[in-house]
Amino acid sequence: MFKSCIYPGTFDPITNGHLDVIQRAKKLFDEVIIAVALSENKKPYFSLEKRIEMTKIATKEIKNIKVVGFDNLLVDFAKENGINTVIRGLRAVSDFEYELQMGYANTALWSNIETIYLMPSLKYAFVSSSVVRSIFLHGGDVSSVVPKEILHMLDEKC
Repeated sequence: MFKSCIYPGTFDPITNGHLDVIQRAKKLFDEVIIAVALSENKKPYFSLEKRIEMTKIATKEIKNIKVVGFDNLLVDFAKENGINTVIRGLRAVSDFEYELQMGYANTALWSNIETIYLMPSLKYAFVSSSVVRSIFLHGGDVSSVVPKEILHMLDEKC
């Protein structure tokens, strides 16, 4: 039986921590759909198109990965794609509180949806897109936390 999951997020930009979670998800699922959210309320630094492009480039060597954008409820996206399992990464206790609320909200909207929480490797526990953006925007070196294939794209804000 072919089993797929959805890994949603803004990926603004995609980080090595995200890639770590994707690799962990690949151990459990045949296919991972990386769903890049429009998330205008988060005011992303990069456009949806740019985030999709960076994510595709960063994951091109991983088999059975699909990168798509979405701008509706995650539950509706999951139903449209016939997938009822969502992967979320947890770095800290503060992540857990937020993710638990979101998981319950999704289950309230669709009782068939399941959320699986995966922890990244310890070396990526501090890495978030917002930390990466802050380091980058202040002229810091993000080469250890961002896939090397997209480093040059960080200068091209679109």
